[in-house]
Amino acid sequence: MPKASLDDLAAFAVVARVGSFTRAAAALGTSTSNLSHTIRRLEARLGYRLLQRTSRSVSATEDGLTLLAELEPALASIEGVLEVLESGQDRVSGTLRITATRQAYQAAIRPILPAFTARHPNAVVEVLIDYRYRDIVADRLDAGIRLGEKLEQDMIALRIGPDLRMAVVAAPAYLAGREPIRHPRDLIGHRCINYRMVGAGTIYAWEFERDGEALDVRVAGPLTFNEPELMLAAALDGLGVGYLLEHEVAPRLEDGRLVHLLSDWTPPFPGFHLYYPSRRQMRPVLAAFIEALRQRP
Repeated sequence: MPKASLDDLAAFAVVARVGSFTRAAAALGTSTSNLSHTIRRLEARLGYRLLQRTSRSVSATEDGLTLLAELEPALASIEGVLEVLESGQDRVSGTLRITATRQAYQAAIRPILPAFTARHPNAVVEVLIDYRYRDIVADRLDAGIRLGEKLEQDMIALRIGPDLRMAVVAAPAYLAGREPIRHPRDLIGHRCINYRMVGAGTIYAWEFERDGEALDVRVAGPLTFNEPELMLAAALDGLGVGYLLEHEVAPRLEDGRLVHLLSDWTPPFPGFHLYYPSRRQMRPVLAAFIEALRQRP
């Protein structure tokens, strides 16, 4: 019986992980029909079925799960060894693909890029700005950066920043002559600037907590954005009340262009974390990037 090729085994691992021929084909850069043919060929060579297919889903059989358990760490180890060999043992090279929000990029990635790129000139950092939660294994990403409270449980997470706080803010011109905002429920009577979560397709409910009392307030107003920078600009223009990360509005609070409201209702929450899948051997370029994050002042 002909032996199964490493490429076919790797293709099976991707399909089994994502549970979809369409998504796996996109991740592998091939067509769905070619990928389906590859899996059928692999099953024929092995002599047993690896995947159970229905009209709506794809899942690994018991034999497939047994193979996958041994295959995934082996593939990860091979990938790491090949990169070390290709980079000349001591040189960090290759492309590091990271998904992050724009805020995460500005707070965590941008500050270390000058030193990292100078120290590792053969490395390429590819940052994909995205607000939905990517399956970094299926999408062939090395790591992601998100808020600590939003991470998946099966990921290794590294804290890379301090706790954060949200801030309710408004321009003095907006507040003039309007009812004061002393409690989160008072926001219902004000023009607020909403944020649409692109990944979830919903409008974000503003979150508050004080003395053990938690409130989610769904505000209303004339404007909705999916970019915090635009929300900040609208607040500065006096178009409504905004709800933004405190460190992003701090300069405008200091110069008086914005007023901080309900500060006792917005406690700190876990800040940005780098997360990546568990692997027996980490790619050198990711290891070097993590080290750069750890050494950041």
